[in-house]
Amino acid sequence: MLRISDIKLSLESGFDDVCESAARMLKIKRENILNAEIYRRSVDCRRDGVQFVYTLDVTLDGDETAILNKLNNPKIAECKKYTYTLPENQRSGKYRPVIAGFGPAGMFAALILARSGADPVVVERGTDIDTRTGDVLNFWNNRILSERSNIQYGEGGAGTFSDGKLTTGIKDSRCRFVFEEFVKHGAPEDILINAKPHIGTDNLKSVVKSIREEILSLGGKICFETQLSDVIIANGFVQGVTLTDKNGRQTDIETDALIMSIGHSARDTVEMLLSHGINMMQKPFSVGARIEHPQEFINERQYGKFNGHPALRPADYKMACHPPHSRGAYTFCMCPGGTVVCASSAKGEIVTNGMSEYARDRENANAAILVGIEPEDFPDSSVLSGFDLQREIEQKAFVLGGSDYSAPAQLVGDFLDGRASVKIGSVKPSFTTGVTMGDICKCLPKKVTDTMRDALLQMDRKIEGFAMKDAVLTAPETRSSSPVRILRDEFYQTNIRGIYPSGEGAGYAGGIVSAAVDGVKCAEAVLSNES
Repeated sequence: MLRISDIKLSLESGFDDVCESAARMLKIKRENILNAEIYRRSVDCRRDGVQFVYTLDVTLDGDETAILNKLNNPKIAECKKYTYTLPENQRSGKYRPVIAGFGPAGMFAALILARSGADPVVVERGTDIDTRTGDVLNFWNNRILSERSNIQYGEGGAGTFSDGKLTTGIKDSRCRFVFEEFVKHGAPEDILINAKPHIGTDNLKSVVKSIREEILSLGGKICFETQLSDVIIANGFVQGVTLTDKNGRQTDIETDALIMSIGHSARDTVEMLLSHGINMMQKPFSVGARIEHPQEFINERQYGKFNGHPALRPADYKMACHPPHSRGAYTFCMCPGGTVVCASSAKGEIVTNGMSEYARDRENANAAILVGIEPEDFPDSSVLSGFDLQREIEQKAFVLGGSDYSAPAQLVGDFLDGRASVKIGSVKPSFTTGVTMGDICKCLPKKVTDTMRDALLQMDRKIEGFAMKDAVLTAPETRSSSPVRILRDEFYQTNIRGIYPSGEGAGYAGGIVSAAVDGVKCAEAVLSNES
């Protein structure tokens, strides 16, 4: 099979046009292409015209290697169809492996272990997706926060209430397996070819439920509203875990393998692990705010005269800059046609995040503008000091917003001019529990706000009007990643053998796909039975 990349065609192009272009690049007749499949499709709006760019996999009638050698074209290469091979279960122990957390890392770890016959036990402090959805809506509508069931905790993890964004910077071949599993469990098939794939919050709910049902059908066990409250260790090995249910009842179960896929907000669990001497270190993370523009404005700036073309979906953007005499800033988790949501998981704290449904048909576009925070910016040198900084920012934001889960917000024009906002302009904030207009600098570190000002002006030169005075900044965005990394070795284990840190909460992932892939890797390590 040959893979042909960089096939550029108009927005009116279809599958036959892609195949015809591929045939011309191969210098063969169209009928000599026996089979063709689009591997990737992206939208290129960097030039005057907006166009699709395709990558096509083809099987030819003829000697593919000879054709390839004759062409000597760097855009054409041999490739093989990817197939994930389920690892053999080499575990010798009699105990069932335990997985703490049922976000992407825990979910895919459980799926691999269940398919391999290891009968995993999953413990998740949050609720199932249906109950969780009700709890989240109750919080947004009535400001009654459940500290067990919210945007951060529950079936599917924090990414379930986001955009279902599947973009990733990792090159691991297991990414394809993750995408195929999502489609198998009900995700839109276009995630297999779109360069910027997303499932949408609305679709993710049924997808995670379907994955759960397969795990259960294969002998796995999932315990919702059950928290990993302690680990039992002897002679440097994990021997079991202590679980606490929603009523406070505790149960000990024996295990020799514990995958810690706890997510980036399980601060209490990280504290517990540290108390047992598990090695970890401070890790950089990012802080900033969500910016909102009208989605139509972003469409116009990105698509120009092609705006409104039926082949184009709501436009997005991704920018990074490094202002002089400042640290780097970048946009993160851009949600076209989305909503800025209250993602708090503890009482008295405000956290923002972005969310879009599959249609991306809401009025505003939003993205985080983030600034890197290094360990030297933490309050002190203790391992968990990054958590202390997060809490400090989130608690200040809660008070600044009015202590009722309204978030502090400010117009970009006022933010740049250094004055508090007193009213909303032409852009209506979408924050799910409401905003209080004011000065977000009162809850964010000065290094962050100074950099954000410089970054907004630089980004305005990339997308003209990005720093529009009525655009809204809602703060704070603090949970893009964990400020801690739980150290592991080449066998994916900590200094306490049999404990496998995994995913975002352990400091080894930065999104749905990378977390899922890391969960797969940890499951493979458990099955290999290395000690």
